Amino acid sequence: MTDAPPAIQRLKSRPDFLACARAPSCARGAVVIQARPRGDGEPLIRVGFTATRKIGGAVVRNRAKRRLREAARLLLPQLARPGTDYVFIARNGTPTRAWARLLDDVKSALISLAADSENRAPGPAAPSSPPLERTPS
Repeated sequence: MTDAPPAIQRLKSRPDFLACARAPSCARGAVVIQARPRGDGEPLIRVGFTATRKIGGAVVRNRAKRRLREAARLLLPQLARPGTDYVFIARNGTPTRAWARLLDDVKSALISLAADSENRAPGPAAPSSPPLERTPS
């Protein structure tokens, strides 16, 4: 078996983006990342990018998405979890942020999402405490 990074595909359909919108997200500096574990058993990573008109005109939005695509290309193979969909959302600082700081933002958001998903992983049910009995007054 090889240690090749998992395959990465692009999200392109609206229902996939909407499904990620209901998933946990993490905002760091100039980027928001949403991560949705698919649970289909495929070790595939899917990623989508979006920038709203609040960021600026088409030229600015395209620049922001290009920068996010390159950051994802560099960091997802090491930090992403297979079987997960990610959506990168550009914020106002994305087009102009220093490249090293943008990479740090993406990296810290991916690490935070991975830690959150480990905490949410279904495991053995924790024993619940018995309900408190109320005494009539």
